[in-house]
Amino acid sequence: MTGAAGPGRIAGCLGLLVAGVLTGAAGWLVVDLWFPGGLLLALLALFGLFLGGRIALGPGLGVGGAAGGWFLAYVMLGIPRPEGDFLLSSSGIGMYAYLLGGTVLAVMCATMRAIPDRPVSAAPSAK
Repeated sequence: MTGAAGPGRIAGCLGLLVAGVLTGAAGWLVVDLWFPGGLLLALLALFGLFLGGRIALGPGLGVGGAAGGWFLAYVMLGIPRPEGDFLLSSSGIGMYAYLLGGTVLAVMCATMRAIPDRPVSAAPSAK
């Protein structure tokens, strides 16, 4: 989608930012709770969010708003509190896999090509 950033697009981007924060916080909880399956569930939720944002607002604003909210939740839940502990547990390789997997999914959704409108022929063109 191209065009000026009107009130609808700004509201959509802010909605995706909030959805990204909620998905990131839920993913953080699920990854620690059920490690192998929870990681896949959290990454699947991120993929759905990023792809939905791409379809709704395009690759720039849509994926960027959702990924920004997800990363904000990841960072805010991962910083230590003044008492010296973390708000939520951040131990294990699951959190690093969640960060890397979410980043890969965001980049993948932002850079994938659109489906062509015309049918693609498998036969090479004869010239």
